[in-house]
Amino acid sequence: MALSREQIAMRVAQEFSDGNYVNLGIGIPTLAANYVPEGISVMMHSENGLLGMGPYPTEDQVDPDMINAGKETVTAITGASIFESAQSFAMIRGGHVDITVLGAFEVDVKGNIASWMIPGKLVKGMGGAMDLVAGAQNIIVTMTHANKNGESKLLKACTLPLTGVNCITRIITDLAVLEVKDNAFWLKERAPGVSVEEIRSKTEGELIVEGDVPEMQFN
Repeated sequence: MALSREQIAMRVAQEFSDGNYVNLGIGIPTLAANYVPEGISVMMHSENGLLGMGPYPTEDQVDPDMINAGKETVTAITGASIFESAQSFAMIRGGHVDITVLGAFEVDVKGNIASWMIPGKLVKGMGGAMDLVAGAQNIIVTMTHANKNGESKLLKACTLPLTGVNCITRIITDLAVLEVKDNAFWLKERAPGVSVEEIRSKTEGELIVEGDVPEMQFN
């Protein structure tokens, strides 16, 4: 079965290591803040000026002045810092963010990502995504494997305007965990109950499968 949004976020959180500085994009990536494994300390970074972002607030914790880049209310952990967005982007552009997690419309075998617009639809702009894919040390993409019409979003070449070029290394979809290297998608894990054949049928770009591919584990 395909993963839910929450399960994708849970799998993303398994990528975090103790001491990481992590930027979470809007949507599924933001949910990963709720699933940081016990025993590790991760500082969540928001480009609007918060380092040390915590989980979503409960009703009694809501503070309308404490928001993330997606204008959602958030919490701050002990030791958090608040500063202007110019300083926040200096952290990103200076290479001080270890991991950035963001969604995408399309990715391709060259590590290109299209995440910011669909031609003909009104958009506000690229936002911080261009800086994040250029400045973060490790980029993880979360997305559904196929669009609403059942067409693959893991392509031979992106068709939409690019956010970044040759930049992504890992993709976590509702069906699989994949690495991008050597102009191909390398299948590393599959969602519980999802077959390699289903993943292959929904992957337009070249898919490399080596040996038995394990199912994702959720503790």
